[in-house]
Amino acid sequence: MPLVIVAIGIVALLILIMGFKLNTFVSLIIVSFGVALALGIPLENVVKTIETGLGGTLGHLALVFGLGAMLGKLITDSGGAQRIAMTLVKKFGEKNIQWAVVAASFIIGIALFFEVGLVLLIPIVFAIARQLKVSILYLGIPMAAALSVTHGFLPPHPGPTVIAGEYGANIGEVLLYGFIIAIPTVILAGPVFTKIAKKLVPDSFNKTGDIASLGKQKEFNLDETPGFGISVFTAMLPVILMSVATIIKLLQETLELKDHTIFHVISFIGDASTSMLISLLVAIYTMGLARNIPIKNVMDSCVSAITQIGMMLLIIGGGGAFKQVLIDGGVGNYVADLFNGSSLSPIILAWSIAAILRISLGSATVAALTTVGLVNPLLGHTDANLALVVLATGAGSVIASHVNDAGFWMFKEYFGLTMKETFSTWTLLETIISVAGLGFILLLSLFV
Repeated sequence: MPLVIVAIGIVALLILIMGFKLNTFVSLIIVSFGVALALGIPLENVVKTIETGLGGTLGHLALVFGLGAMLGKLITDSGGAQRIAMTLVKKFGEKNIQWAVVAASFIIGIALFFEVGLVLLIPIVFAIARQLKVSILYLGIPMAAALSVTHGFLPPHPGPTVIAGEYGANIGEVLLYGFIIAIPTVILAGPVFTKIAKKLVPDSFNKTGDIASLGKQKEFNLDETPGFGISVFTAMLPVILMSVATIIKLLQETLELKDHTIFHVISFIGDASTSMLISLLVAIYTMGLARNIPIKNVMDSCVSAITQIGMMLLIIGGGGAFKQVLIDGGVGNYVADLFNGSSLSPIILAWSIAAILRISLGSATVAALTTVGLVNPLLGHTDANLALVVLATGAGSVIASHVNDAGFWMFKEYFGLTMKETFSTWTLLETIISVAGLGFILLLSLFV
């Protein structure tokens, strides 16, 4: 019965969002109340469960999410992102233009949320395509692949960050293993898949696209933007800090070094929240004050970034509330009992549940959070690497984006594609990322 109740709850969520066009956050809270009552959670505990889920999820995410949004906005508003893209295009040359777009999107994608990265990079891709007289989709697919992979696998993005927190995984390990998986996955879903897509839907590569809805784009004179080196350093700083802390921690454990204050300091600096705060302070200087931009203008960019992510934060909190209802309602334990004694890997189970929920719900973050509620009780009975379970959940949550996902419509409209062409490019691209990601995670699990 618990799984039937969850299934009914998911169907109700779909009806509220797609049928009644209700806001996703409001729909999640309504369904959370309904499922909580149906699962038999005592009336006096229902509100407490929802508040615990919402607060617990946002508690360790809001700081990273908010600081990350500000960091990305400063890099964008200063012209740093455009400098990164245009410099890489020049360095790689016309022949290797796809690899330049992949590298630029990967670096910029680490600092920006998926939708923001898409809106920022699409005009740049269109400009490069016009200049070099190549198809916009020829560059658009590698760009979308790199953005989607960073969104699904790499902290400080909300998905992997919140899943790591819920599973109790080391976020530095998630980042390190995420990089190992992300690079081959981007190559497969980007430049390699572009060749396949060209054979599947050749006409789509002749489309001119339409970015009028993005409004007037901010034009930068490259001479007035921050330097390439400092732009890349600023965008990558949180990743550098978290990675260094993780590597030192792994070395300490491997070499069995005694505990020392220096290790605690490094661990503190490498924490996701601390790393993001340090990176933001550096960005305020490198992207603003060092270029004689008044502090008021720099702070205006930060305020603008926060206003843009308010609803996204609430939706993630709503997903956390639904997750907590599943845990407190005993659904997670029910699933754990079902698979007790099973030889099925938690990695495959997490990926499968996240994939089913993603196809049903559309939202990658909500799918991932709901998966946590179902899989978490299982992890106490296994010796699975938690960082890999986080990545498997992330991989499952990006599969087969279709009509219930905003990314599907953004890609379709900007590149001027038909429904069939969007399914054959965007939906297939997301599925390749998900399946290839799982394959590389399973391969990595043999060694870590």
